[in-house]
Amino acid sequence: MPLLPEPLQRLTQAFERLPGIGPKTASRLAFYILKAPDPVSTELAEALKGLRASIGTCPVCFNITLADQSQCDICGDAHRDGSIVCVVEDPMDVLAIERAGAFQGKYHVLQGAISPIEGIGPDDLRIRELEERVKAGGIQEIIIATNPSMEGDATALYIKKQLALYPVHITRLARGLPVGGDLEYTDQTTILRALAGRQDM
Repeated sequence: MPLLPEPLQRLTQAFERLPGIGPKTASRLAFYILKAPDPVSTELAEALKGLRASIGTCPVCFNITLADQSQCDICGDAHRDGSIVCVVEDPMDVLAIERAGAFQGKYHVLQGAISPIEGIGPDDLRIRELEERVKAGGIQEIIIATNPSMEGDATALYIKKQLALYPVHITRLARGLPVGGDLEYTDQTTILRALAGRQDM
């Protein structure tokens, strides 16, 4: 016989599927929503329901944006320097760099990193689209800001090799970032130092 009524059990299990949420936290969240005033649970349900339908991918940089926008706000910002493109693994990395407030260029989101163990190769990422952007001209520097991990390093080396024939300066974030860490969880000072100390590849 289950300890919780089936609807509450389903909600708890749904929370457990989220990254970083264990059984205890999932139970606390489920009970919080159960006891919360109706507007709280209704607002959460509506936000989740509309999320997938209203969010799309920018066709220029592949960051997330509103589904009905032709490009994201960063790509559409004429005040940002389009000659410098920071290449990151996923949209959370864009948020991390933007929070630091030091980068005024544009981005290219790969949607992952090369990982043979997980079956992710270069063709599964947005590397070809990055090459097309460079080929089109106007980009002077590519800052490779993939995570400082084996997968991130492999991705960075592959990108460097693919762009070797183009007249573009390729740099990599300095090793102020912890090896094996993710940009998403890196503090602002470390990101600022890594950006300032980027090096030639």
